[in-house]
Amino acid sequence: MMDEHKNHVAVSAAAERSKKLRQFHQKIQEKKMGGFRFKAALAFDMSFRSLIFPFGPDSPSTTVSYPFFSDAQKSASQLKEKPDRWQIEKIYGKGKDWSSMNLWYRTTVTDRCKFVTEYNPPSNERVELGARYTEPVIIQRSKEQNEKYYHEHVRSAQASETKTSSQLLSNDKNHSIKIDQLFSPDSDGNTPKTVILSGDSGRGKSFTLQKIMLDWASGELYSENFAVVFLLRCEELKCISDVKSLIELLSCSSSFTSDQISQILELTPEKVLILIDELVEYESCSLINFIPHTNPSKRAPPMVILGLLLKGVLLPESFMLVTMRSIAADTVMNLLKGPLRFTEIVGFSERGVQEYFHKFFQDEQLFKNTYESVKTNESLLTSCSVPLLCWMVCFCLKKYSTDSQVMVKKLKTTTSIYVHFVSALLEHHGQSKYVLTTLRNLGQLAQRGIQNQQVFFDEKDVAETGLVATKCLFLYKDYVNGKEKPEPVFKFMHFSFQWFFAALWVLLDEEESWWKVSELLNLMGSAIVECLSLERRSNPIPSVLLFFYGLLNEEVISSLFKKIKLTVSHTIKLRKRKLKKTLKQRILTMTTWHGCELYVLHCLYELQNVGFERKVLEAHSFMDLSNISLRSTDCWVLLYCLQCCPHIRELNLMYCDLTADKLKILQPALCMCETLRSV
Repeated sequence: MMDEHKNHVAVSAAAERSKKLRQFHQKIQEKKMGGFRFKAALAFDMSFRSLIFPFGPDSPSTTVSYPFFSDAQKSASQLKEKPDRWQIEKIYGKGKDWSSMNLWYRTTVTDRCKFVTEYNPPSNERVELGARYTEPVIIQRSKEQNEKYYHEHVRSAQASETKTSSQLLSNDKNHSIKIDQLFSPDSDGNTPKTVILSGDSGRGKSFTLQKIMLDWASGELYSENFAVVFLLRCEELKCISDVKSLIELLSCSSSFTSDQISQILELTPEKVLILIDELVEYESCSLINFIPHTNPSKRAPPMVILGLLLKGVLLPESFMLVTMRSIAADTVMNLLKGPLRFTEIVGFSERGVQEYFHKFFQDEQLFKNTYESVKTNESLLTSCSVPLLCWMVCFCLKKYSTDSQVMVKKLKTTTSIYVHFVSALLEHHGQSKYVLTTLRNLGQLAQRGIQNQQVFFDEKDVAETGLVATKCLFLYKDYVNGKEKPEPVFKFMHFSFQWFFAALWVLLDEEESWWKVSELLNLMGSAIVECLSLERRSNPIPSVLLFFYGLLNEEVISSLFKKIKLTVSHTIKLRKRKLKKTLKQRILTMTTWHGCELYVLHCLYELQNVGFERKVLEAHSFMDLSNISLRSTDCWVLLYCLQCCPHIRELNLMYCDLTADKLKILQPALCMCETLRSV
């Protein structure tokens, strides 16, 4: 009965929209408005093509031609002046035609997404996204994998008396997919309404959404599929305390007024694509219970609006692309409207790493020298498959280009890459004089953010730690859309730096605030258990705990202290011993937690202490990593730990998605095992 009612409502709504569109089209014809062809380009080419809109299931596609006003041409020429939203509304208020509004929206999207900031010599510089962007590898899950995760979720949903109605698309097998294929029909001819793009930290999810926005605005992507593309960032929505309607939230993130968005959603919802960036696990759980409503102009807390949108209660005919960390992907299935397509962004291929290096190092000889140096270190080359780490490695090698081979040998672990990147950035900007104070202050700010689940900081928050927000290298200014009076906020250049500085603060803090350390460890430990108990195929890398172990690596921490010209004090030595003892107990406990096996191995890899690894794993002669989708980086970690612990004689690698390349990495250790299970 519920499904019949929903279908009846959908058909009635579609019929009403069709009626309004026919009336609207009739008015246009009565006014004898001239047509034009629409095409938005980066150069704002003023040639256009007709927009084709299918208006609901009961009406055929209708071609609507709109006029071009000289106002739009003026607006495009004023792009360099970067008018704010209130000025835009004056330019395109009520009574203006759709094409002019859409053209202006595309120009504002282009202006906002065209450039990215990089911390390169001689100063921070804005480079074109297109000149740096390298397409990552995106894998589409097979139907078999979809059903496996789906049925597991159905069982848990039924146990909690939650109704699951998501529909999965059929695919023959796992395969890579391009960005322009995300909304392509499957083998049965079904087109996904919602695409999940999951991926671990630093894999390029947000960067990819920025590229999608830019390419749509320039007419290179999805122009025939979607008339309007919106972007909502979950981290912004969480900061809005006022109640908002969906229309208001979309208006705040675009150049359209609320009236214009209301018209778009009413007339052509099936031509709307909404990008939702970084939906994480604890947010998804908070969206299950809400009071449903279908009115996009009705106000509610922003996270409730997001839940209604994800469920398909609001705008059921629109399309969505949702990014989230891998660990959250299989816990939110019941929240999303179908048909669903599951994809995962795994980072750069080896060719992609080479392409990124070539784009980063504009000097051909410098590119060849640095890339060849990295190729000799297979483990580091694999680390560069993570786009964030690839950028950091390139930065370090460019800073120390005269000694790139020595630098390559130092970049062994994730923590070592962060340490050398932070040191190089501070040294380049001449901040070595006050570097210790800066690092402590950054750590204090990061620790507060983690405990309060806070990503954005206002100027007062930053000032309380002794930092000057506008002059801090590792913070950048942003604005939260949706607030009545947008004020500048600050966030770390990537949230993984927040984790890194929080871990570093523990070593460098002058006060004996071990209760804070204990609280932080307990918080991170409980989060890991909660996340990894849901499924075993991924882990939250990097995290504060990983950086804790990485900073206890004698080679890494000595390198940091040497670069910041700090003599290791007796207090820091004592703190390291105490922290090492605490973390040893922590990791021994973690080895008993189901689902934490791979996470424990990554912690041991960051520490790089053979004696410690053997002590931790001495009671384990059998290692079970079955049903974990191992990355190439995971294989290097596993190889290291197996070589450190020759007493591990039995290994279960069933259903680990092992390819020939991954098996090649593991081969030196696999031959040491007496019993090996794999498929």
